[in-house]
Amino acid sequence: MKKFFAIALSCLLVVGMFAGCGNSAAEETTVAAVETTAAAAETTAAAAETTAATEAAETAAEVSTIEDGVLIMATNAAFPPYEMVADDGSIEGIDAEVAGAIAEKLGLKLEIDDMDFDAALLAVQQGKADIVMAGVSVTEDRLMVMNFSDTYATGIQSVIVKEGSDVTMDNLGEKMIGTQRGTTGYIYASGDYGEDHVTAYDNGASAVQALMNGQVDCVIIDNAPAQEFVAANSGLTLLDGTWVEEEYAIGLNKDNAGLLEAVNQALAELIADGTVQSIVDKYISAE
Repeated sequence: MKKFFAIALSCLLVVGMFAGCGNSAAEETTVAAVETTAAAAETTAAAAETTAATEAAETAAEVSTIEDGVLIMATNAAFPPYEMVADDGSIEGIDAEVAGAIAEKLGLKLEIDDMDFDAALLAVQQGKADIVMAGVSVTEDRLMVMNFSDTYATGIQSVIVKEGSDVTMDNLGEKMIGTQRGTTGYIYASGDYGEDHVTAYDNGASAVQALMNGQVDCVIIDNAPAQEFVAANSGLTLLDGTWVEEEYAIGLNKDNAGLLEAVNQALAELIADGTVQSIVDKYISAE
């Protein structure tokens, strides 16, 4: 009987050992499957990054720019929050970041050249810059001398006055108006009210200073920088309402249709994935 029990116990132990081995093998198989899945995911992600990098490199090779591998942007960095000079001397703002995202899409390095607004427009026309971004709106005259990308932001022209001023939207033609030289604010104001009622300044800050000094009665400028100037200078305010509404686009040389196509494609992707909106939201409050 003892012998029988010993044999039976041995069998049970053997069965138990095999059962234990079976569970361990299953667990190892599951772990291996998880590790394989993770490795596959990493491989897929790496492949996607490689594909994106390859596509960017191929695009960069196909796109013609003034300097190989570089996208030169002309701007007037006195137009906050679209472009302004940071404390470290670099150019920051909505346009700078959008241009940087486009350059990355195209596999190019962004280089920003700061200059007067008129000079920035001419730089593209004369082949000294690949693109111009400075809160540039599309006009019929500009379309005659340069190409424009699809729209990436909407601009509103506003009127800055001193607090207590008698200037209204209805009597602007009777006042002296300050604007930035070469902008649509200057073009529209001089066209509507006559050049003798408009004084052009090199930048918005100079026009605002002229208003504070009593040299002009108001300043017409885009709403975003207008709000910045009013916030920074006590005694100034904005007239209620919109003077003109327009859309911003990227200016390019007439002879570079390939770059225009590539910029539009990159811009469309950046708008679709929310990148452009996130950049705008970073600088302009929704309130």
